[in-house]
Amino acid sequence: MPLQDRLDAFKADFEGGKLAYKPGPDVLDVIHRSTAELIATGQALNAKKAGDKAPEFTLKDADSHGVSSAELLAKGPLVVSFYRGAWCPYCNLELQALQMAWPQIEARGARLVAISPQTASNSRKSQREHHLTFPILSDEKSRIAAAFGLRFSLPDYLVELYKGFKNDLPTVNDDPAWVLPMPARYVIGTDGIIAYAEVNPDYTQRPDPAELLPVLDKLRAASVA
Repeated sequence: MPLQDRLDAFKADFEGGKLAYKPGPDVLDVIHRSTAELIATGQALNAKKAGDKAPEFTLKDADSHGVSSAELLAKGPLVVSFYRGAWCPYCNLELQALQMAWPQIEARGARLVAISPQTASNSRKSQREHHLTFPILSDEKSRIAAAFGLRFSLPDYLVELYKGFKNDLPTVNDDPAWVLPMPARYVIGTDGIIAYAEVNPDYTQRPDPAELLPVLDKLRAASVA
């Protein structure tokens, strides 16, 4: 099943009160309002896009080992997925889809990393629960997300809702600021130039990993031309 179909099915179950937690109209109004307001800012339009130089980074993986984008790009193209954290069910569905696509990505000579603001212990939770075999990197204070133009501050009314959910982002991310990245997917060529970019301020909308494969095929063909 395509990733978006799985996301849509989860959203329908959540908003339809079919899950263990049944949100009331007031909760759904807050969620929809925050998404609409983030879209209205136009921030996604100003994030890094295809043709831009990708910011370099060195981040720690779930075992606190440094992972360098420059070192990965020396071996081939790099797929980078920014996600909100292990607490986000939409992100978890995306990670599962990326894991399923990982053999096809690797077969095309590319590397894959996922980046979130959460601490290493929460990254280990993501890897363990979803059987991930690609690196999960911790973006301290969301600095790399900011360099890509993805970091945003949660409005006060959404912070209060998250607190009611016991979703303590300052603890999860070891950062007193209530900030998150907009979900985003990038393919970076070995020259450091972004070949593919998908940024969506609506976190319930994610591109299918299959979209990456033609981009990687094109990069591989160009490298041997």
